[in-house]
Amino acid sequence: MLKNMSEWLLVFVVVGIIILFGNWVGYSVVPLDALPGMLVIVLLCLSGFLLEKFLPFKIPSIIYIAILGVIASIPGLPWAEFVIESTEAINFLAITTVTLAFAGVGIGRSWADFTKLGWKMVVVGFCVLFGTFIGSAIIAEVVLRVQGLI
Repeated sequence: MLKNMSEWLLVFVVVGIIILFGNWVGYSVVPLDALPGMLVIVLLCLSGFLLEKFLPFKIPSIIYIAILGVIASIPGLPWAEFVIESTEAINFLAITTVTLAFAGVGIGRSWADFTKLGWKMVVVGFCVLFGTFIGSAIIAEVVLRVQGLI
């Protein structure tokens, strides 16, 4: 268990550094200013993984992480203001970029397995990705126009 925990911590630290760098380059937030928020996020993620391992329920760790994040930011709790203020320095898209990069690497590593499913599955996959992109663009366009931002 200790090996798993140290591996998780290493992955979280590396991903956190990449997110801080992306936040700095993309959104001009100095990494030192965003560091407390990244530490909060890393601790929440590590805590969610530990809860998944130690609690007898078969619930994915992301559920525990989300619940812990909500609890940590409940107004009125002594630490909530710190959690909210520190994590506000981290732009959500900086986190998303790293997540999508890891997803791309995961697909790239198993591309041969993916193509073994047949050419029809490749076409369906591309259609789903294209449809998701176009759907997201349409939703963003509508929301931004309704808000008068474009």
